[in-house]
Amino acid sequence: MWIPCILLLIGLTLVVFGADGLVDGASGIAHRFGLSEFVIGLTIVGMGTSAPEMVVSFIGAAQGNADIAVGNVIGSNIFNTLLILGLTALLLPMGITPGNKKRDIPMNIGITVLLAVLGLKSTLFGLGQDGLGRLEGGILLLCFALYMWSCFRQKEQAPADEGTVKERPVWQALLLVLGSIVALILGGRLFVNSAVQIAQALGWSDKFIAITILAGGTSMPELATCVAAAVKKKGQLALGNIIGSNVFNILLILGGSALIHPLNFTDISYIDLGVLLVSAVALFTSCYVGRKDKLDRLDGVFFLLIWAAYMAWLILHL
Repeated sequence: MWIPCILLLIGLTLVVFGADGLVDGASGIAHRFGLSEFVIGLTIVGMGTSAPEMVVSFIGAAQGNADIAVGNVIGSNIFNTLLILGLTALLLPMGITPGNKKRDIPMNIGITVLLAVLGLKSTLFGLGQDGLGRLEGGILLLCFALYMWSCFRQKEQAPADEGTVKERPVWQALLLVLGSIVALILGGRLFVNSAVQIAQALGWSDKFIAITILAGGTSMPELATCVAAAVKKKGQLALGNIIGSNVFNILLILGGSALIHPLNFTDISYIDLGVLLVSAVALFTSCYVGRKDKLDRLDGVFFLLIWAAYMAWLILHL
């Protein structure tokens, strides 16, 4: 079992260095082109760290396995908001801009509600069948294109508490971002595969492995990137990464997966969708409770408690 342990450490090392490089490179690009770090986190970083989810969901859809495609995205978005933002807020209270309050965080709620409505259209309105067909996939992709267009029109400045940016040529920053994304993806895959082998050797059940290691494994790039951003005092980059990943997961990954193969929601419980909606609403309410211009440590504790309760419910219903 020593080989999986070595590969686990190699994967973790790649993820750590990849996250550090991605934060530096993305910040450099934002500085050079006059874009806010939030927008870079929302687009380049959010897309890059969501690559593992895209691979898993597209392969699942191509094989006709809706559970993998839909469950992977719903689980990842819950993990992103409740666990990753919760941990990041404990490390670094993140500044929330007026644009985040009025546009970005409400958009996160909007696309989550859109997913629930399209996925449960028969249950809610008696229209067609529950799930995402190719028409719904096309609607999600159109929303994604419009959202990306609106993102690059944002010219909002970062809050004053954001860290400094290391000056480097644009080509170096781009190479650093691309190389870091590759390191994150490869490191994440090594870590997940090795962890599964170790867990199986210890006699853990496949269901427990899927709920814990695999659910968190595809979100490891987001976790590492947000922690690295918090250490470098770039809270807007961390917040943009999570919102961007959530948007990317629902609109592009599920939209693309539904075009590949229609996705049903038969094994997605109301609890799963309910916790997904609660996570989006909790992020919104954090803007108006306590320190209204910060996602603070109290918010982080609240997010982590919700996540722990959901994990306990899943384990009890294995």
